Amino acid sequence: MRYKRPDKKNALSILQASERDLKYTNTLTLSEDSSSTIIRNIYECFRMLGDSLLVAKGIESEDHLKPIQELMNLKVKTERPLLLIDNLRRLRHNINYYGYRPSLDEAKEIKALAKSLFEPLKKEVLRSIHSTSE
Repeated sequence: MRYKRPDKKNALSILQASERDLKYTNTLTLSEDSSSTIIRNIYECFRMLGDSLLVAKGIESEDHLKPIQELMNLKVKTERPLLLIDNLRRLRHNINYYGYRPSLDEAKEIKALAKSLFEPLKKEVLRSIHSTSE
């Protein structure tokens, strides 16, 4: 982990990119062939939310673990446990590095997870960015 100057503008840009990417990913037709891409994209949207928190604090992460941990440390009320985001991280790791091919049901579950967690997390990340002093 490296420390640098907090950057709210960049943090907001990353947050907005995560929103755009999730919106696009939700337009993809769910199939056996698209399930890996959909899961990877959804994971990346969550990782970007966590990264925007770190950038606002002036922290540059060297891996994906820290941004996901930042999200799971947020005090936000959600329909589902935030710990499920770490399960998503592991699933994406298996897809990328072990050639795991997720089922259609797994992809549907991840889409449902994003639907229930992304918006409350995004709002809390946005609040946190704005309350971070530069």
